[in-house]
Amino acid sequence: MPQSLEEVGAPGCTVAYCRQEGKDRIIFVNKEDHETPSNAELAADDSNDPYEEHGLILPHGDLSWNCPCLGGMASGACGEQFKAGFSCFHCSTEDVKGSDCVDQFRAMQECMLKYPDLHPQEEEEEKPADRLEETAASEATTTKKEEGSSS
Repeated sequence: MPQSLEEVGAPGCTVAYCRQEGKDRIIFVNKEDHETPSNAELAADDSNDPYEEHGLILPHGDLSWNCPCLGGMASGACGEQFKAGFSCFHCSTEDVKGSDCVDQFRAMQECMLKYPDLHPQEEEEEKPADRLEETAASEATTTKKEEGSSS
């Protein structure tokens, strides 16, 4: 591990701590760094970046796990299970697409149940017919009680 800021300094870094890891620059700042406006410059878009603006399916046919359309599911607590299920579905050639992926989706669901704060279960909405049945049953019970008490 580097001993001084000079050893970890990356080109263009003038903050408390900065290091380069591959294409990424990791910057840690302190209170003084925030007292002046930032002079950071964003890198120009790379037209050769294979993940840039292609949506879910990359030009070579692979899935882009960085696509915002996935809502971060590929990198969450159950990311590996999500990737397995989604990849299986994407590559499925069954007549009923994805019917060969039940095990992968089951594993994903089981994982999600372990993290209810991250993956809250949707409450099933009561159907109007269900409410009518409940109301009718309740009224029948009330009517029987009334009939029994008036005798």
